[in-house]
Amino acid sequence: MNFLYNLLISAFNVLLPVIGLLSPKLSLFVKGRKTVFEILSKSIKKEDHVIWFHCASLGEYEQGVPIMEEVKKKYPNYTLLVTFFSPSGYEVKKNSTLVDVIVYLPIDTKANVQRFIKLVNPQLVIFVKYEFWPNYLKELKSHNIPIAIVSATFREDQAFFKWYGGFMRKALQTVDHFFVQDTISQRLLNQVGFNNVTISGDTRFDRVSHQIEMDNQVDFISEFIEDRLCVVIGSSWSEDEEVFVDFVNQASDDLCFIIAPHEIKDNGVQALKQKLIGKTVLFSEKEEKNMIEYQVFIMNTIGYLSRVYSYGNIAYVGGAMGTSGLHNILEPATFGIPIIIGKNFEKFREAKQLQKLAGLFSVSNATEFSSIMKKLIDNKKFRQQTGMIAGHFINSNTGATDMIIEYLVEKLDSN
Repeated sequence: MNFLYNLLISAFNVLLPVIGLLSPKLSLFVKGRKTVFEILSKSIKKEDHVIWFHCASLGEYEQGVPIMEEVKKKYPNYTLLVTFFSPSGYEVKKNSTLVDVIVYLPIDTKANVQRFIKLVNPQLVIFVKYEFWPNYLKELKSHNIPIAIVSATFREDQAFFKWYGGFMRKALQTVDHFFVQDTISQRLLNQVGFNNVTISGDTRFDRVSHQIEMDNQVDFISEFIEDRLCVVIGSSWSEDEEVFVDFVNQASDDLCFIIAPHEIKDNGVQALKQKLIGKTVLFSEKEEKNMIEYQVFIMNTIGYLSRVYSYGNIAYVGGAMGTSGLHNILEPATFGIPIIIGKNFEKFREAKQLQKLAGLFSVSNATEFSSIMKKLIDNKKFRQQTGMIAGHFINSNTGATDMIIEYLVEKLDSN
């Protein structure tokens, strides 16, 4: 199996230039990897103490942020390196000032791995949630470099827990400690012989809980809302629009809507605007506007959504009406507001938990959306109670970062 894996991964690496021609995203995937070793050579010196975080994409990066922040506080002289596998993570965070070096992860061939580890020579490695690259793990172990997996979740249908999963289980044997989100993950690992497991929960709860302590004031949002009840529709896709547009078009004047589409390309934003009957303003055209005159504010920009949720009375979080995947429900939950989502959320543990607690509602169509919206709007007590459940859900699940940091400090101080 090891031979077959290395044969396939080497073939994939050779075919990268061709793969890059298939789509703009894959082009970024390929081009970004051409300069990795050059960047590392310039950015990391032999005498540097490096802590390496690997994040598959943007979601995993957000999970890693609370740990990165604490590590940076405790070890300000260390170099923090972050690698991404996906362009959707790297392209968004490549200019982040939180860490010192950000690059794509070179493909997991033996040659790439040996070159990478030699250049980086990390004191400690943290893989966030997903992605277990056998050659990287094996090489790190051969150099006695500690490896921790954080905020991990495991499922019974994964190869690790199948009769044919010996190769992948062997890769996991290189990991010094697993910090998992739930008892199911712990049980699955225990069943295949891994007892170096701690249930720490999800660091994303720590990440979003800090947001409420920040300055979330946005002047133009305050001007837009004034005294109206506000519904925030975050990270919406076209499938989500089919659910909420009719309700928005029929809403009374004492209700306002902030819509932050996931895709902010002009053609999509203009198509959404044309569907809306109420007076609508875009972020890109808000200057010199009297914002209170508008009922709908479309945020065709990025970087505001987490603060915008602080102004909401109700939130709809997109992604689960189609197959793109549910977006972050924890951001609105931390501000203690009710949350509505689409129907496809079976793989999203936190959404299932919050639904069971009655702090979140799932809808399948426009009729169901309208029904729950009317109840939340008309019944203030119901709305506030539902929001309190969401806020308590966040507060009762924080603390993962502290558990992980305690372990990492012990490892770093013993080196």
